[in-house]
Amino acid sequence: MWLILAVILCALLGYLLIEPTWNGETGGLQALFYSCLAVCFGLGAFSVTFLIARALHVTHIFKADLFAVTLLAALRLATRRHRPKPVPARTPNSELPGHLRRLLIAAFAISICVAAYALLARAIVHPHGDGWDAFAIWNLHARFLFLGGSHWRDGYSSLIPWSHPDYPPLLPAAIAHFWTYLDSDAAAVPIALGLVFTAATAGLLYASLAINRSRESAMLATVTLLSTPFFIEQGAAQYADIPLSFFFLAALVLLNQGWSTNSRRLLLLSGLAAGFAAWTKNEGLLFFLSAIISQALSLIMGKRFVGPTSFRRLLAFCAGAAPLLALISWYKHFLAPPGDLFTSPALMTAKMMSLSRYWVILQWYGKEFLRFGEWWIIPLTLAVPALYLVSRDEQPGERAFALRASILTLGLTLVGYFAIYVITPNELYWHLRFSLNRLFLSLWPSVIFLFFSSVSFRSPARVSK
Repeated sequence: MWLILAVILCALLGYLLIEPTWNGETGGLQALFYSCLAVCFGLGAFSVTFLIARALHVTHIFKADLFAVTLLAALRLATRRHRPKPVPARTPNSELPGHLRRLLIAAFAISICVAAYALLARAIVHPHGDGWDAFAIWNLHARFLFLGGSHWRDGYSSLIPWSHPDYPPLLPAAIAHFWTYLDSDAAAVPIALGLVFTAATAGLLYASLAINRSRESAMLATVTLLSTPFFIEQGAAQYADIPLSFFFLAALVLLNQGWSTNSRRLLLLSGLAAGFAAWTKNEGLLFFLSAIISQALSLIMGKRFVGPTSFRRLLAFCAGAAPLLALISWYKHFLAPPGDLFTSPALMTAKMMSLSRYWVILQWYGKEFLRFGEWWIIPLTLAVPALYLVSRDEQPGERAFALRASILTLGLTLVGYFAIYVITPNELYWHLRFSLNRLFLSLWPSVIFLFFSSVSFRSPARVSK
């Protein structure tokens, strides 16, 4: 009973956040698209509500949730305007013969079934997470929030630096929120949240491409993602990397739709997704900064920064993330202890002057590029750029701008990761070995989305007509 109520409240929070961008269209694709956004945005809002309730010493969590739902509903009613214009109809970029389309549908269905089986099997074998970070960081933080009572802040003590108490709390707070309704730290909750974020990432990838490109592109993209062994492995690992990858993907999907349709509401929602990414992991802050810089650079390089319209679009993106950035500032300043990256400026300077570190990191980047995904055949990271060069499709102006800005965002994020490795206080080889593959994974769904948004699979005969 209480669990059902928690699920309803979480979904309602997510719905109220995304409802202003719904254009009134109905259909399976629209329902899937907005359901994936609503569920995961609801989990993000659930974590915010829980942490604020804890900080304000609110003991009855249902009242806090009811207040949050009422507040969002009131804000929605106060700002209600006409519906946004419908998204323009997509231009199909795939002309597959019937037998190939049937083969693709079969592969799509098989990949979903195999991925679901693998996720459930791994969750059963590893009910408390598959790896150190699951039980020693994310679930430990959740247990401090849930079981700590008046001492819940002890989870942010600098006496347990190995648990990284400075990490953002979206995943732990969402887990603790459901545990509070259950009155039990049941292992099923972090398992369920991991599966939800994994399924939502695949669902959002499929729906966004099916709406804006074609169902064939959407199926190929989803098969690519679900056939990535490392994605499935991390989906059941109870780490925060899959939730992070979802919010990265959501931010770029909404960014592309917002710029393509001149919708500031979608850009607000894109900024909110980037804010939730920053609320999930520290890497999300880097992604948010990269997104702002990439849009500004794309406007300047494309000579499009010519009036207030472009500025208002960029401002809408920043405004969407502003509430969460303010919350993160409070969290970092008043609750979490300082992180370990920027504690010694002298040591940072010395490491930046060491050229050998740059060469080591470059080697690891190249090695991870070749072995990422844990495929037993040639990795798709080699196939993606090759196919892009031979299949790239010309896009109309606004869409081309959004794609360039999105690609630049991922590039700047990778550069930022590189810079963090240069100054890391941890042993460099250890840090690269246990984190670089997951950093690549957080960007992988977005890479797939941008690739299938940029290429065309139309046959030469069809194109020539």
